[in-house]
Formats: sequence, structure tokens, C-alpha cells
Amino acid sequence: MNTKLQELADLMFPNVTKTIEDYEKMYPERDLKEGACVTRFAPSPTGFVHMGSLLSAFEDYKVAHDTNGVFCLRIEDTDQKRSVENGIQGILNDLKNFDITPDEGMISETESIGNYGPYIQSERMEIYHTFAKYLVLHDLAYPCFCTASELDETREIQELNKERIGYYGSFAKCRSLTIDEAIAKIKAGEEFVVRLKSPGNFNSKIVLHDEVRGDIEFPENDLDIVLIKSTDKLPTYHFAHLVDDHLMRTTHVMRGEEWIASFPIHDQLFSIFNFKKPKYAHLGLVMKIDETGTRRKLSKRKDKEASVEFYHKEGIPKEAVKLYLMTIANSNFEEWLDNNPKGDLNEFKFDFKKVSASGTLFDVSKLFNISKNYLSKQSAVEIYNNLLKWTEEFDKEFYDLLVKYKDYSINIFNIERENEKPRKDYISYKSIREFVFYMYDELFENIEYEQAKITDKEEIKKILDVYYNEYMDLNDKDNWFIKVKEMCDKLGYASNIKEYKKNPELFKGNVADVTGLIRVALTSKNNTPDLYEIQKLLDKTRIKERFEKYINC
Repeated sequence: MNTKLQELADLMFPNVTKTIEDYEKMYPERDLKEGACVTRFAPSPTGFVHMGSLLSAFEDYKVAHDTNGVFCLRIEDTDQKRSVENGIQGILNDLKNFDITPDEGMISETESIGNYGPYIQSERMEIYHTFAKYLVLHDLAYPCFCTASELDETREIQELNKERIGYYGSFAKCRSLTIDEAIAKIKAGEEFVVRLKSPGNFNSKIVLHDEVRGDIEFPENDLDIVLIKSTDKLPTYHFAHLVDDHLMRTTHVMRGEEWIASFPIHDQLFSIFNFKKPKYAHLGLVMKIDETGTRRKLSKRKDKEASVEFYHKEGIPKEAVKLYLMTIANSNFEEWLDNNPKGDLNEFKFDFKKVSASGTLFDVSKLFNISKNYLSKQSAVEIYNNLLKWTEEFDKEFYDLLVKYKDYSINIFNIERENEKPRKDYISYKSIREFVFYMYDELFENIEYEQAKITDKEEIKKILDVYYNEYMDLNDKDNWFIKVKEMCDKLGYASNIKEYKKNPELFKGNVADVTGLIRVALTSKNNTPDLYEIQKLLDKTRIKERFEKYINC
């Protein structure tokens, strides 16, 4: 071993006491079945998960669980400026809301599970420094003392001469420092970063075998990239990726397409250490078409639908969100779902070949439609139980009514539910209140009535009085409608719609106008589920009260 390099390495990393071999023993190869995948979701602790991140986490989780592997949650906090208080817990809460829980990694701000931690990068300083020290000892890394102004000057020269931008070749000034010069600068207290001494040749080619995009050819990396920063001595993303994914035995790195250009750096780092390389899948960005018709990246700053918390607050069922995520994750999922309408999402296997490489267009309307379909298939009891959980957190007034009128509420939700084609009114748990509020007297105060076809006050009173006192029969649905038609004939309204259309001038209106009046008087709405079922639940006393309320409004 070169004694001068040893002196330099000890000076740069005085607190390192372990070797790479020590860590290899601490974090051995995982004992998993052949084909099992180890994936990781590695967000920054910003306390916020957006839909693009949720999609990534969902895909990582799915790949690991489809193969009986391991899904790991690792926190990448090397950029300390982005970290916020309780940021980890915010991420965990968002993931938990969609049943995405780590098999290994962080489970709270301070707790983790698994034998391959720490799972917060800032707590792995000693590990990174051990690997960086190894590179210095083998003349594959060096201290760089260039100031920000010197780097800016180099960049300006490169731009002026239309050279490649970066720290390489003759532009890598500190690479040519002798070991003694570097030692002297460190002893003099000069700040430094640790740079890779790249052995690459830009004119040579390497190939990325991308799981989504196929083979992509790149020039070999020749940049002397920064491995360890100067201020906090934490690693850059590139170096942390190498160390963490190697020691955690990650088999598949699934990340956004913006990282494709970094592959030559990562490939080179794995080669230098002679580590087994993970497989890479670079996923397309989540896009949207904005109000100007422009296709752009979904923005957590501009788009409320980018926040996963939005769906939780809106009461979109997490199962519906996951179904939607799967439709944009794999192009063959919708067909599978059509063929398996009651199939468990866990039965569908994620396929890298069915991932779009061109990016995914986020369609919130489609998500809402999936939510409608999902809610329409739930039983009334399931609707009640899930709504109860949601209202307890977000709508205390409605929650109290649901608790007070449990059986009654379940019967409300069951109207037109157990049909071959159940109604699809509900978009979310939040939306249910607006569709059923009129069934609760406590919510039927100070309401505004929609306008019925029949508007004459005297005629309204006459119809409602005659209906209530003479023709309202709620013992049998078929008989109820027969009686309503009999009333229409008595009061001058066509009981047969076809007859009315042929000779409208012979009638005051038709049976639909009459039932529409009854509907508005009882619910304030022109469009509701089955009117007969609504009346059955309201009972005669409340029906009379509502008729009087409408007549006097």
C-alpha cells in the first residue's frame, strides 16, 4: 500500500475504523428464493408524497411482493435543505393511506425494521466515508479544493469553446495535484470535496439494458464527479446510490427517466468496486394536459391532484386509487380487470414489458370514474363502515348522524345497490353526503328546492293532498305506481307517456311531472334514486311533514 496515499486517506477520513469487508459481513447477500426482487422507495423527507412518487412506491411495492421479495423504504436526506420537521412521518402516513407499508426500512421518524440499516442516509456517514476512503487508498478518488468561482470560470470557458460541460481531463485541475500538495492544503484547513478519479474514456461505449426501454448506448463516464460534499461531508446521490443499493442488496432500481443520463456514472462506480450491478427500470414521467392544452409534468406546486393527501381528504377509496395506478403502470391491466371484474389486485402480476416508456398522462376524470365503479360494487354495509371512518376524520356532523341512525343509513345506501346494474352516483366518500343529505331531517333545514315541472301553488297543494290522503300506497311498489297513475287520470294528467306525447294539449301534464313533483317535495331534488324506496324509508309521518314544508315554502 502506498504510504503517502495512506497518509492522505487517514487525513481525509480520520474517524474511519472499518473496512468494506467489515460491511460486507454485516450486510450479507439476502437469503431469498431465486427470482425474488429487492426494491426500494427512497424519497427525501419533505413530508409530502405526490402522485408520481406514489406511483413509483406502488410499482416498487408490487414488484417486490409479486416475487416474494423485499420492499424497502429508505430516506434520502443528503440534501439537508429539503428536509422538514416530521417529514418522514408525513411520507409514512401518505403511504399507509394506500396500504403501502415497507417490509424493511423506516416505520416512524426514529424507528426502523430490518437488518440492513440505518435506513436514513445522514445516519450512514461512517459507511460512505469507509467506501470513499477505499477509493483514495487505491488512487481512485482525490480531494478537490476548487472554489465555486473557479468552477464557474471553468464552465464559462467550456461554454465559450463549445466544450462538454463538466470536471474532466485538463479541466480537472485538482486531479494533477501531488499527494504532498493535497496533504498540505488539508493541513492548512482548506475545504475540499472528494472526487472520483474516473478511469473512463468518453470515446468508449457502454450499454444499459433497461427493463422498460431495452438497450440504450452511452459514452463511458469520464467525469470526476463529486462523491462526498465539503460542508456536511454527506455523499452525493450518485455515491449514496452505489453504497446503499449494494449493501442493501437491491436487485431492481426503479426510478424516473430523468436519471437515465446518470447511468454511466453509476455503472462505472459499480464496476470500480466490482459489485454486482442492479437492474434498472427508468419509468416515464407522470404528465398532464393543462388548461392551455400543453402537456407538462404533473406539478405538486401547481396541481392539487398531484398531492396524495388530496385523495384522502376527498374520500376517494384507496383501492380505487391503486386500481388507477395499476392502469397507468401496466398497459394490459385494464383488459385483465375487464376479464376479472372481481379479481384481487394481488393476482395481477406487474410486467416491465407493459410499462410505457414515453410517460403517463394523468387523467383525474378517469380516476374518478374508476372510483365510481368501485363504490358501486361495495355493499351497503361496506359503504357505511368506510364512510364512517372517513367522516370521523373529515365531517363530524355527518359522522354523528351515521352513528345515530346506523340501520337507517345502511338502508339508504342500499337503495338501487343490489341490482344487476347498481347506481353509480358516488364519486367518493365525501360526495355521498350531497346525494343522501335529504334523507336526514337534521340536514333538511334551510334547503333550496330545485324547480319541478308543476309550479302553480294551488295545483301543487291539490296534488300532494290527494296523493297523501287517497293514493299513497307504500305496501307494494307495483301497486304504488298503479295508484299514482289512477290519481293522474283523476286530476287531468296523462298516466301514459306515449298518449301524452301524441296529444299533449289534452292534459295538464303527465305522470312523470306528478312523480317529479313528489320527488322534489320530499328531497328538494329532481334526480334521486328510486322514489318508492325513498318514501318507504321516510315513512308517512315524515312524508306529511315534508309535503307541508314544501307547500308553505
